[in-house]
Amino acid sequence: MKSWLASTLFIGCLSWSALAQAEIWQFGLIGDVPYTENERRELPRMLDHMAERKLAFIAHIGDFKSGRDRCDDSLFNDRYTLFNASQVPFIYVPGDNEWTDCDRTSSGSYDPLERLNALRKLFWKDAFSLGKQRLALEQQPGIYKEHARFRIGPVLFVTVNLPGGSNNRGMRDEPSAEYLARSPIVNNWIKENFSIARRDKLAGIVLLFQANPGFKYFAQGIPNQAYKDFLEILKQETLSFDGKVAVVHGDTHRSRIDHPLRDAQGKRLERFTRVETHGYPIMGWTRGTIDTDHPALFQFESYNWSDFKAQ
Repeated sequence: MKSWLASTLFIGCLSWSALAQAEIWQFGLIGDVPYTENERRELPRMLDHMAERKLAFIAHIGDFKSGRDRCDDSLFNDRYTLFNASQVPFIYVPGDNEWTDCDRTSSGSYDPLERLNALRKLFWKDAFSLGKQRLALEQQPGIYKEHARFRIGPVLFVTVNLPGGSNNRGMRDEPSAEYLARSPIVNNWIKENFSIARRDKLAGIVLLFQANPGFKYFAQGIPNQAYKDFLEILKQETLSFDGKVAVVHGDTHRSRIDHPLRDAQGKRLERFTRVETHGYPIMGWTRGTIDTDHPALFQFESYNWSDFKAQ
């Protein structure tokens, strides 16, 4: 395993030493946007608005287009240009609309794996974020360049390719070959990063992925089979980590902040927080705050863009 990056690098203006002296860090979260021409026009304005809040970075949790839109290179290039114009470091995590669902006729009848590889070549050309300021990343070795980690203050952030829908497992009893190949990679990546967080005695860890894995049904003992193993590992790793855990996802287009993970006795794990981003037809963003003086470590606030865009 690679040695952990000793610092996080912002190319341009922010240095890690400046961040390390602070006690509060803030970051922005979006997902499932833009879906329409109007959202595409508004998103640059919203990103500039977010950047003015002095965020350490902005993360997009996948689905950068509607499921009805074609998965063409021209659209991919448009989103790359949009995200790369961010004034602050920009992290992107792939969603089902831009790879697993691209075999739909309306999406262009593409091979999903070919589209995922196209995303990798475009969005993860090197071990840095997008944006006019760039954040150094440590990527998982191998082909899964979309799996990366970086550290802000006492918190480890981890990106995971966990798409919505069925996690590309397929609707048949026999899982797809792609799902069977990726799932152990994802599960090992989760375990590895919790191990790093424990080793370095970090205060918290944040996982960034697109799918809503079905926490409610998992707690009721009727999990979605496409996410069952992932959730089992997430629960066990959370229980064996002394710090705070947060997961950020999109997929079901319902902005919320709650504590849906439970232990074996059914008790809610209050130090585990789930954040779901806004999604079409509601455009908005969530501000995350790391405050080392706050007992919860993390604080999250959601904002509707409609409250700001007329200003």
